[in-house]
Amino acid sequence: QVQLVESGGGSVQAGGSLRLSCAVSGYTYSKYSMGWFRQVPGNEREGIAGISPRDRGIYYAYTADSVEGRFTISQDKANNKVYLQMNSLKPEDTAVYYCAAAPRTLTSADWFVASNYNDWGQGTQVTVSS
Repeated sequence: QVQLVESGGGSVQAGGSLRLSCAVSGYTYSKYSMGWFRQVPGNEREGIAGISPRDRGIYYAYTADSVEGRFTISQDKANNKVYLQMNSLKPEDTAVYYCAAAPRTLTSADWFVASNYNDWGQGTQVTVSS
């Protein structure tokens, strides 16, 4: 059974930092892409960052324009964890953050499309106050 469990959310003041973690278990695919999304009530889920494998151990990382230069995705493949480092947080970053897994290679054209991901975590709340 596939499980994705996020942690690291919380409340922080504007300008602060948080690091989200996603622990992945039960995934049988040897190569899979991971993504971080966020959602506020009434809005669609927004792709924030993605990471996708290529040949020879190379991974491509993608970041949405809205968080470019502030958020960074990384992964610890040996321990099946994916991280989202969030710096210089703004009140508009307030949302529920989700990690997601896809059993396929994703590219710059589709890493941010939620329907490309098969499995999702339960979400973790991030609240940024001004």
